[in-house]
Amino acid sequence: MSTKKIAIGTKPTNKPAPAGADAWVENRAADEPEKMKRLTIDITEGLHRRIKSQCAMNGTKIADEVRELLLKKYGTA
Repeated sequence: MSTKKIAIGTKPTNKPAPAGADAWVENRAADEPEKMKRLTIDITEGLHRRIKSQCAMNGTKIADEVRELLLKKYGTA
């Protein structure tokens, strides 16, 4: 039976982040798209059917309609 040797790296340290990292966060472009997060909700079949048929008639997506409603309620990010 052969013995397998594994090299273990150095112990992590609590060194502060490089100064360049803070500068990057403070100066990054405002036009970078914000990261999206998924939201899952439960609704009745009847409500889903009404939303889906209205979106089909308008040629829009349900996600876009819900996103617009949420932005009206909570404002822009």
